[in-house]
Amino acid sequence: MNKTLLAAALMTCMLPAYAADQNAASALDPVVVTATRTPVTVDDTLSAVTIVTRVDIERLQPLSVQDLLTGLPGVAIAQYGGLGQLSTLSLRGSNANHTLVLIDGVRIGSVTAGFAAIQQLPVDQIERIEIVRGPRSSLYGPDAIGGVIQIFTRHGRPNGGTVPSMSVTGGSRGLAGSTLGLSGGDAHAWYNASLGGQHTRGFPACRMGAAEAFAGCFVDDPRNDAFRNWNGALSGGWRWDNGAELSGNWLRSRNFVEYAGSPFGSNRALQEQRLGGARLAFAPLAAWKVMLSAGQSKDLSTTYYQGTYLGAYYPRRQTGYANSRRDQASWQNDVTLAPGQLLTAGVDWQREHVDSSTGYLADRRLDTGVFAQYQANWGANTLQASARRDHSGQFGNHSTGALAWGYAFDHGLRVSASYGTAFHAPTFNDLYFPPFFGMASANPQLRPETSRSAELGVQQQGDGWHWALNAYQTRINQMILLDATRNYVPFNLSRARIRGLEGQAGATLAGWQLAAYLTLQQPKNDDGGTNDGKLLNRRPERTLRVDLDRRFGAFGLGTTWYAASHSYDDVANTRRLAGYGILALRASWQLAPAWQLEGRLANAFDRRYETVYYYNQPGRTWSLTLRWKP
Repeated sequence: MNKTLLAAALMTCMLPAYAADQNAASALDPVVVTATRTPVTVDDTLSAVTIVTRVDIERLQPLSVQDLLTGLPGVAIAQYGGLGQLSTLSLRGSNANHTLVLIDGVRIGSVTAGFAAIQQLPVDQIERIEIVRGPRSSLYGPDAIGGVIQIFTRHGRPNGGTVPSMSVTGGSRGLAGSTLGLSGGDAHAWYNASLGGQHTRGFPACRMGAAEAFAGCFVDDPRNDAFRNWNGALSGGWRWDNGAELSGNWLRSRNFVEYAGSPFGSNRALQEQRLGGARLAFAPLAAWKVMLSAGQSKDLSTTYYQGTYLGAYYPRRQTGYANSRRDQASWQNDVTLAPGQLLTAGVDWQREHVDSSTGYLADRRLDTGVFAQYQANWGANTLQASARRDHSGQFGNHSTGALAWGYAFDHGLRVSASYGTAFHAPTFNDLYFPPFFGMASANPQLRPETSRSAELGVQQQGDGWHWALNAYQTRINQMILLDATRNYVPFNLSRARIRGLEGQAGATLAGWQLAAYLTLQQPKNDDGGTNDGKLLNRRPERTLRVDLDRRFGAFGLGTTWYAASHSYDDVANTRRLAGYGILALRASWQLAPAWQLEGRLANAFDRRYETVYYYNQPGRTWSLTLRWKP
């Protein structure tokens, strides 16, 4: 698979140089706000960035955020079954809780586990996703070791008029879903309101290990694992004639999930993601812009057990709950020092709180960060420098910084180099989870994780084509891992080293729209111990994704091929997860100006594979969507 992936990637990266269709219109550069906390176009950013737009979402027809992100540069997803089941995302070979996830600027994710429940986010509510790879702690504080993913929900547009929308979806395994939305705007105001839902009867996600005791989910439960979701979103804003702007957003996603379990634990959960935020932006002076923002996110979970176990029937009963909350606020100032020079400075505040039936040894903590950034452009040169000081009520003070430089050549070619540091504090589960059946399940002696990253990049954009390559090395000290050989008690790995090469390319060739994404990485243990040189678990070394689409009048055809090399489920590399390749096919038909019928066949060859040991992945599945938008 190594030679096949590399050859295909190199061929794809060279395609834009030979693009035959020179009449394709260049797309407008989308704005990237997560890379520098200020509006920067893709051409000007010095960060490794991948953007997924609403047009891409409707073209690719994903059923989940995992479907949408799998195979993008640096992204590795481990999924415990099918739709709605637990999923974790690793960015650039780092841990799942090393990626900061924002929704409309509000930080989300469980305070206890430390990572965002991406499987619970409704993809139909998403307008755009920006993936910024590389350390961002010097701007955003803890957690941004691997990078930042910012999700923007659907919104109305000024002077956009009133636009209703509707979609209905059906498919295999009892899949059913629908969305209903209304958006609009005039010269001053904009708004969006939408409701949605999704259901599937699922399939048995976990298969108990036959060769070893207590493997997989620890029980043999062949029942289907159903999933139901109900979601709603509101957003809106007002812009005054002087340019001041007030905006707000709200999102709620309520999920019912079934999974394999026993009366000693649980086999179903009611989970919710809630968030709300508001932002006020104004300019006291022509050269000084101020942004005040506040928000709150909640990750709520109540677990139950119901069913037959060892011949006895257990009626539904609650087995526990875990609710986490993040309150956050920010004050940011952007000052134009001179043409081409921008100084950004501000303060971030965050409070985390846990309310759980398990009785954590501590249930809250605070973090306050002060940051500054300088951006300059002179001639063909671009410079970005940032620094931050965080004060944690748990670990005291921690400083991070970053420096990046870029040079623009002729013909849209740009090279860049950067260096940055980042850190991550242990989660509440890592530090404070109480003993389970008398056994330790947390480690209060854990130390914060720190990282140092260096990167070189080159990119080029032309008329109807673009490409980019980024090479990097990240060293993580005191990396926190879990492993069965240590009874799943978290521990600090003294050193880990991750080297990688990422590529992405796109072109329009004779009417065909082509996009390709490559990841080559070595996420290795570097502590000098027994497992020195072995791969960090659930992180394939090579992935490649190719999207190919074309429209023929009212009809559209497309395909996505994704391939991943083998990985391992454990730190010692004894549980091997085989490499695999899967193919998705899609088609669309514009029935009328406002109506479109879409169809998708995922895993067309019904390939069996695992991204987590003993957890099944969906086989061949199909879906049909009828979409209406006047």
